[in-house]
Amino acid sequence: MTWTITDAHLEHAKRVVSAHLWTTPCVPAPALGDAFLKLENLQRTSSFKVRGALAKLSSLSDDQVIAASAGNHGLGVAYAAKVLGKTARVFVPKTAAAIKVKKMRALDADVIVTDAPGYDDAEVIALEVAREEGVTFVSPYDDPVIAAGNGGTLGAEVFARAGVSAVVVSVGGGGLLAGVIASRGERDVPIIGVQAAASPGMVRSLEAGHAIERFEGVPTLAEGLEGGVAPATFEYARRDGVTLVCVEEDAIASAMRFAYETLGQRVEGSAAVAIAYARAEREALGASPTIVVTGGNVDEATLERVGVGARD
Repeated sequence: MTWTITDAHLEHAKRVVSAHLWTTPCVPAPALGDAFLKLENLQRTSSFKVRGALAKLSSLSDDQVIAASAGNHGLGVAYAAKVLGKTARVFVPKTAAAIKVKKMRALDADVIVTDAPGYDDAEVIALEVAREEGVTFVSPYDDPVIAAGNGGTLGAEVFARAGVSAVVVSVGGGGLLAGVIASRGERDVPIIGVQAAASPGMVRSLEAGHAIERFEGVPTLAEGLEGGVAPATFEYARRDGVTLVCVEEDAIASAMRFAYETLGQRVEGSAAVAIAYARAEREALGASPTIVVTGGNVDEATLERVGVGARD
């Protein structure tokens, strides 16, 4: 099933997000040339995902919801549920970062850590429970309201800065990408979507010519980007002015170190993919690109594993 992000979706998301969240800073990053960093790692829940969750849950009359998540979407749903007086149950794969599970539970979400190896299998479990119990399932990307909240409101803030030459953004299921594309409107600004080479669901979908809705990659530091894509987000990714690329695991690890030691930002692997691309292609990004730093929920053990504090 496909859908389109409408002006009404964007306006609703803007109203809700502005009522509950702050506009995150967009700061110069001289170490990346003339680039700017959109710091969603400083957002509530330390991730952009809370934007879409607030937009979606505020549109529902339901008192309870179910979600599946690699971590950040679940955090956003947990926060939105608490703020809006609802209850949330979140199914996560066994690979979900411990820090994300801990934060969800601190927000009173009922978190079920499944035996699923990745997001797609956790979603199957969550959807089955939601169907059996008649509870609304809140997708992290396959929903125009979620996409308008996540990428639509974030994109509006990015494009409010004059002279943006390109936008670089992480891509998993494609909801963030779709929302940013929708907020771009008629602007002639290239958008580069970056995936982990270990789990390139959108890139492989574009190669195949159709959405691969379940995609099994291999373990990656960017665990939040694992899995397949939606038919609707696939159609957005095919639009003019959008390019999809992949970065390797060593580049992601290096970007996490670079972000911590040089940029002064604690970022997770799913955010580091955009930084990795910007480091490698800084000359191709034009005079004033914006790099979206999508989240900062990373375990200390993962930072140690990638060598934060070690020389790059």
